[in-house]
Amino acid sequence: MTDALIRPASPEDLPGLVDIFNHYVRHGHVTFETVPYTVDSRRRWFERYGAGRHRLLVATLQGQVLGCTYSSPYRPTPAFETTVETSIYLHPDHRGRGTGLRLYTALFELLAQQDVHVAVAAVALPNPGSLALHRRMGFTEVGTFREYARKNGAWISSTWFQRPVR
Repeated sequence: MTDALIRPASPEDLPGLVDIFNHYVRHGHVTFETVPYTVDSRRRWFERYGAGRHRLLVATLQGQVLGCTYSSPYRPTPAFETTVETSIYLHPDHRGRGTGLRLYTALFELLAQQDVHVAVAAVALPNPGSLALHRRMGFTEVGTFREYARKNGAWISSTWFQRPVR
């Protein structure tokens, strides 16, 4: 497990976050985005997070962003106000070191203090590490969308999970 500091993201973290996201845009399927981000293109996304239900946390070590987790609105209607969708991204050199578990634990501690009933998460397949992390965090599998997205000529499936927050 790393000695990373887990804290709310600050604007200074945005370049490191963009680097992590762009790794997965270019080299994988865990994000369905196909065009790399710039710091400017990601600012509006970054500004949606703060206090309340929608948080963005980072893990840093000696000034380097190792990963992040965030809780976003699930759907833009009032009926889903107390449901959040969670996401987690780790720098490729920092997977399997306990950083993801620490990030998710910190996020759920904050969410438990809010009016959040349930969290949902999607894991693009294959991704055994993320599947294991979600199960370890108490998520239960609710189903798999098979070949519902295509990136770089390959079909992608995702397993969806949910977890009560309190």
